[in-house]
Amino acid sequence: MPVNRRTALRGGAIAAASAALVATARPAFASASSSASASADPLKTIVAGYRELQTGINRPSPERSAALKNLGRVAKSYYDGMTVSGNGPLWTDLPLGPGSDYTTSMYARLRAIAVDWGTPGSTLSGDPKVLDGIRKALELIYASQYNPQVGEIGNWYTYEIGVPYYLLHTLVTVADRLTADELARYVSPIKRFVGNPNLRANNPKVVETGANRADKALISIVSGALTGDTAWIRTGIDAITDVAGGGAASVLAKLDRAAGDGFHADGSFIQHDTIPYPGHYGIVLLTALAGTIHVTEGTEYALSDDLKQKVYALVGDTFAPFVYAGALMEPVRGRMLSRQGETAHDIGHQLTVATLVLARSATGTVQTELSGLAAKWIKEGTYAPFLEIPDPERFAPGPDLVATPGIEFAQDMLAGPVRPTPIVATHRIFGQQDRMVHVTEGWSASLGVGSTRISRYESINGMNLHGWHVGDGVLYLFLPNAKGHYSDAYWPTADPALLPGTTAKAGPPGPLAGTPLTTKAHVGGVRWDARHGAYAMDFVSEDGSLSARKSWFFTPAGIVCLGAGITDTSGQAVRTTIENRNLGENGRGTLLADARVVGDSAALHRPRWLHLDHVGGYVLLDNAEVTALREDRIGAWRDVDTGANTKGTTTPNTRRYQKLVIEHGAKPVDAKYAYAVLPGASVMGTVASMLSWRVRANTAAVQALRLWDNTLLANFYSAGTVDEVSVSGPASVALGRDSLAVSDPTQLQDSVRVTVRRRTVEVPLKDTFGATKIVPLR
Repeated sequence: MPVNRRTALRGGAIAAASAALVATARPAFASASSSASASADPLKTIVAGYRELQTGINRPSPERSAALKNLGRVAKSYYDGMTVSGNGPLWTDLPLGPGSDYTTSMYARLRAIAVDWGTPGSTLSGDPKVLDGIRKALELIYASQYNPQVGEIGNWYTYEIGVPYYLLHTLVTVADRLTADELARYVSPIKRFVGNPNLRANNPKVVETGANRADKALISIVSGALTGDTAWIRTGIDAITDVAGGGAASVLAKLDRAAGDGFHADGSFIQHDTIPYPGHYGIVLLTALAGTIHVTEGTEYALSDDLKQKVYALVGDTFAPFVYAGALMEPVRGRMLSRQGETAHDIGHQLTVATLVLARSATGTVQTELSGLAAKWIKEGTYAPFLEIPDPERFAPGPDLVATPGIEFAQDMLAGPVRPTPIVATHRIFGQQDRMVHVTEGWSASLGVGSTRISRYESINGMNLHGWHVGDGVLYLFLPNAKGHYSDAYWPTADPALLPGTTAKAGPPGPLAGTPLTTKAHVGGVRWDARHGAYAMDFVSEDGSLSARKSWFFTPAGIVCLGAGITDTSGQAVRTTIENRNLGENGRGTLLADARVVGDSAALHRPRWLHLDHVGGYVLLDNAEVTALREDRIGAWRDVDTGANTKGTTTPNTRRYQKLVIEHGAKPVDAKYAYAVLPGASVMGTVASMLSWRVRANTAAVQALRLWDNTLLANFYSAGTVDEVSVSGPASVALGRDSLAVSDPTQLQDSVRVTVRRRTVEVPLKDTFGATKIVPLR
């Protein structure tokens, strides 16, 4: 099984396992299964709580039984293939050796065996031979792979977070069958690498931030509880708010600036300084915080009510806006979108589990809100049903491969009077991470962009190897009848040079960088209301040869996409992609152009409208030459991810795509495009909308759209005028009858002067970081 940094609950607590091998010395946690003794002893409470997050609460149900059966199948295969005699590897496909790329996988497999052994009713439950194998395996890996004498070789994360987590999952599950000396021995390398959760062990000059700090805090708390090291527990608790650093790296601090690791005042979350990461590292952090609250609840180490309330509030503010049908949206998943074992639905399940765990400790309206969100995601996530785990290595709503705790927590919650949170129309701009989301009752959308603040993509550790254009203005559409669109082998099979919404060259994309920024600061937009907004991007290709001004105007019916100033010096053909839809394996769906059926390949001369069955309509708002191509594409997950612990399989996947591409030709100068995307529209609805869109400007200086109620949405790239609005500099503007909304997409100006209907107002924008300012006009 390829092991990756999937984040579900890092946690554990079982009811006592049945008959087991008797240790030669008194077990360190012989009475840990007693709730009374655990509640009296904070260390036992922490260990019991962490074990519960591994093995669940033994709540019977058909879904739990099915999940245990599948878990047992995998765990038994690992156990049957494991050799604990001699000095050879535990598994023949995972060789031993210093800095082995396979160490994490060894601990992951052992953890699966241990958790299955410790879960009541599972395949290996309580088997003394299995326990003996676990103990021998722990000693073998300790001696050869992970002990206080080994040096960090390769990725620091393996030694300081990845392996410690899997080791702790295993240790808490069998803690009542190990002696205090054994626990101290196996925890000793964790003490070396995570003894101070505030700092990076391999480089103490690095102060840990964000998810890494939260992970290390929880690791310290559980390790200290296992070994009786109360000072280590306290160090872990204090690391959450960075007591040692005066709060500078607190994981709960809200930054009020663009970029920078951690949560931000506008709901953004950044990791690696320039990557929007609510869809991975943010959930890692939330998961660690949920685990911390869970294991310390009722003890002297419990977080304060104030801190817990801050954690609860993160779910609705940072994460929920980017969840569609139980899955996280692609623009906030960074390089993780290339991981076969962490699709948008996988990480969505893990967010759901974290939310369920938080709801167990919350009370009143906060508990109602958290439970409602979890119920909503479970209800809507029909592509990868939360309570059905046909393959425990995929779509598991729990820590990595183990699904039972998540299922049990969910059913416990659903048995109460919970109501799924309804879908509410939302248009929200997260200027501090250069992201936006548009939610309607029928569909949702988001953009993948890059700027001088936010990287156009992240491609490190062998991941996201087709990521050249994911930050070049990709328009992601999420439709109710295609909930698995991006999870269904999209990234290994999609044409990476023709992502929807992007303007790109036809030639070779060039080498990938790690986290490249663009040279343009103008990226952002304005929110008018819950159903309308505008977004702009001053685009330049990574090699600097292609530039364009791009705008998206969001409405309840669809998105109007404008491009102008499209200029290229490379000599390669330049194209803007309207659509590149994954139709699935052997997918069907009629494509119409002006009422005529389009074949698999066609050059369309100035079509007025297009319609794709089960997807929606497209209206061409100017004269454009459009290429329509339906093709089968083949790719393997290994093509986009070769990471040591995350690499995908080499199994070929075939998916059928419908491409719609506007051709700008070679060396265009000031070329344009204008089209509307109408998600879910019928043929009649598409045709009827042709006269609905009033483009008021589409130049390199300003792009503007007039709505049905006369509201004006405009993106200015410099001082200029459109209709009754003039601005003194770059701005995104929305003008209605009684008010004006203004933002600074460049995030560089102190103010912008706006003249409206013979009235001039100076709008202060310093330190707003792209946020919308509302100015009353009456």
